[in-house]
Amino acid sequence: MSTTTSLNLPQLILVLFISGIAIRYFFFRPSSPSATALPSTGRNSRAANPQHVEQIAQMFPQVGRREIIWDLQRNGGSVAATTERILGRGLETPPPSFQPPSLASSSPPLSTSSSGPSTQPIPQDLITRYNLSSKIQQSPSQLPPPAAEAASEAKKAGWSANKNERQALLQRRREEMILSARRKMEERDRKAA
Repeated sequence: MSTTTSLNLPQLILVLFISGIAIRYFFFRPSSPSATALPSTGRNSRAANPQHVEQIAQMFPQVGRREIIWDLQRNGGSVAATTERILGRGLETPPPSFQPPSLASSSPPLSTSSSGPSTQPIPQDLITRYNLSSKIQQSPSQLPPPAAEAASEAKKAGWSANKNERQALLQRRREEMILSARRKMEERDRKAA
């Protein structure tokens, strides 16, 4: 009697199944060990881009950054999809276990020198920003006409077709508003004192 070895159908299926698992394990495993430890929250579980988070937060200040980061991570970083979701039905509240990475640590630091202490730039007031210190020293009679008179002059002349004239008119109005607000503030301070 001769003994012949042949593969029957269940053995063939078992060999294909084990080879498929082995091929998947060796060729399609994640590149980092931490990727297997993190639960998958959607198609792409990578961290949200801080620029995208900031862009959406500027467009929709009423939406929290935590919700924005959650949605960006769920939809693979698509700003358009997150924007549509906010406009359509609003964003879902992320689960309590979701802790987004700190945006402050991921954003590039402002120009700081390692030799001296870092200081925040002092915000300029409107007088120094628009170079109005010379006009503060002028007496009210030397100042240009008030805004009401300037507005009536503008209505008489109409909206100029010349870009430079429009710009000068708007700049004069801005200066007048800043100076009148300063005068009102000084009067209020004098009355309070």
